[in-house]
Amino acid sequence: MSSPIFDSLVLPQHGQEVGAGTIDTIMNAIDQAEDVRDIFEDVVWSHRGKRITPKTVTQKRYVDAIRDCTVTFGIGPAGTGKTYLAIALAVAALSERQVGRLILTRPAVEAGERLGFLPGDVLAKVDPYMRPLFDALYDTMDPERLNTYMERGTIEVAPLAFMRGRTLTNAAIILDEAQNTTAMQMKMFLTRLGENSRMIVTGDPSQVDLPHGQTSGLAEATRLLDGVEGVAQVKFTAEDVIRHELVARIVAAYEGAPQKLAASKP
Repeated sequence: MSSPIFDSLVLPQHGQEVGAGTIDTIMNAIDQAEDVRDIFEDVVWSHRGKRITPKTVTQKRYVDAIRDCTVTFGIGPAGTGKTYLAIALAVAALSERQVGRLILTRPAVEAGERLGFLPGDVLAKVDPYMRPLFDALYDTMDPERLNTYMERGTIEVAPLAFMRGRTLTNAAIILDEAQNTTAMQMKMFLTRLGENSRMIVTGDPSQVDLPHGQTSGLAEATRLLDGVEGVAQVKFTAEDVIRHELVARIVAAYEGAPQKLAASKP
């Protein structure tokens, strides 16, 4: 007799790596009346024998939203796979010729207008801000191919300011660390959308580095675009953290910090 629970116990036979969070994922899927096979058997991308699949119910919903919607917001704490899965899906779309190029961008908030005073050319100046995107790219394709794509302009990794005035067609476009965009920057980015393109916007509202009192473009966009056809919003929680298990506990502690601090005041 076969059942989702029984099948989940034989995942290694299907090439699924069983990690520390696998049982949690299985139990969470059962709690939410989800078939765990739909999660683990959805191979987003495979590189050098490594299968990239959703690891939680929310990750699976995020993957489905990216595939089905023109604009997808992935919102939640660090370590939930928002950027990594987005890049894996974008690389898969490029490989399958669903799009002709990938565009990855982040706001270089800390540098601001002072980029010109930093040593080196433009790439050297923004490299520290773009490095997490490069790390994910190198994890999903061979360095030689990535370098070739970048030389041809098939893959572009650039600061958000470089998007102004452009219309981005036939592309998978990822805006990372979107909580650090201003309202005007977010509007500018979203209106770059061209034909046969899809946008993925990721961010953690709890880690805004904008000057005090300045509204996050991510927070405003998610309010204004709630319920708009073609736009999906997927919200992650500490339960979706797939880094070291301690990271989930740290995230949960910070999420409960206001109540804890208030209770500790005399």
